[in-house]
Amino acid sequence: MAVKIGGGLLALISVPGMAHACACGCGVFEVGGTSMLPTGSGGMAFLQYDYQDQNRNWNGYSKASSADNGDKDIETHFMSLGAQYMYNAKWGAQLEVPYDYRHFTGTDGSGNIATHDWGGLGDIRIEGIYTGFFPDMSAGVTFGLKLPTGSYTEDPDLVDRDTQIGTGSTEVLLGGFYRGSLDSGRTWGWYAEGLLDVPTLTQAGYRPGTEFDTAAGIDYTGFSLGKAQISPGAQVLFSERTHDSGSNAHPDETGYQRLMLSPAVEVRIHPLIVHADAEFPVLQHFTGDQLAAPVLFKVSVSYMF
Repeated sequence: MAVKIGGGLLALISVPGMAHACACGCGVFEVGGTSMLPTGSGGMAFLQYDYQDQNRNWNGYSKASSADNGDKDIETHFMSLGAQYMYNAKWGAQLEVPYDYRHFTGTDGSGNIATHDWGGLGDIRIEGIYTGFFPDMSAGVTFGLKLPTGSYTEDPDLVDRDTQIGTGSTEVLLGGFYRGSLDSGRTWGWYAEGLLDVPTLTQAGYRPGTEFDTAAGIDYTGFSLGKAQISPGAQVLFSERTHDSGSNAHPDETGYQRLMLSPAVEVRIHPLIVHADAEFPVLQHFTGDQLAAPVLFKVSVSYMF
């Protein structure tokens, strides 16, 4: 189970004769790494920071001219405070409360380039966890809801619905994970995760696309420095999001598929776990003109109790 933050949003703003769109792809922050996969009963508190700067216009499989997109830049700082608690070796729950800060440059309703900065509470996640498939808790599923707690009405003359911090929709979350060892000494490990995000109850003429994010990786646990166990690793991440729909959506300028490679490292000094990675797109396809980031960053600190 991955407990991470992110905000599910794509961005588009429409003025006559020009596309306005920028794909956030924030759901990919919800998968990857092993630091938040449960290993036993007890609790974990965590703080996570994610960052991306969407400053490149992309169309199809390649970079496109910035003149084709009325949106110019989205820089977002995603911060999340949360907790996970495993009541026993089978059942647990998690709560994740995000706060996001966004800088946006785009074209307003009058056709002028404008900038807006704002921050606020994002969409809270509440999930259950089941890890009773094997005695070592190596496999599990997660299930829950993403609640419409984030605002979706910030400066509507400039900021379109899919550039808002909140989606305005209640979304069903279904996920799963599996991890194992590659050698008898258990110094090389592997893991796989997936998360499906399905909007169900929506508001004000906007339904965000369904999103599916997956990650698979390997790590090495044979390094140590004093009491610190240092685990370098590598990940492959894939995301797909369908187009948005509704009267306030732009289906011709939303939806994407993206493959990323990511070096990662985890440092464990009980009861602390620090995870950090950088995610680099190597193949991506966007419907219409959308803004994309050249790299995404993620850092989390977890405290076991």
